[in-house]
Amino acid sequence: MIIHTIGFTQKSAEKFFGSLLAAGVKRVIDTRLHSTSQLSGFAKQDDLRFFLGKIGAIDYQHEPLLAPTPDILDRYKKKAITWNQYEDAYLQLIRERRIEGKLSPETLEDACLLCSEAQPHHCHRRLAAEYLRDHWRDVQIHHIT
Repeated sequence: MIIHTIGFTQKSAEKFFGSLLAAGVKRVIDTRLHSTSQLSGFAKQDDLRFFLGKIGAIDYQHEPLLAPTPDILDRYKKKAITWNQYEDAYLQLIRERRIEGKLSPETLEDACLLCSEAQPHHCHRRLAAEYLRDHWRDVQIHHIT
């Protein structure tokens, strides 16, 4: 099984949707805490659901289990904690949430974890994908750039 990840900032709509289609994504799983924020002209939850369905018959699901808490995210954005501290706090959070038992591999089959960060290096979608890979069998991760 492949878990894809993608961020939408610094991408045109053409690049974003084209990359999802090229990767064979069937479902986008939104991992953002605030899925209705408008950082990009096409990424607000209802608009994204519409475009994914119309452009590629791709399902959309917002999954709060994969989102950081407001406290963790705010402390990182305000530079009150480092990336390493954010990573530790987020991993502890998803361990406590036991996401590996609440999400099914079938839900993630041909799916793509979405967040706003352009690259996966400092983004919780990468951490979530790696965590699931470590708890499920035969999982590969593909970061769509």
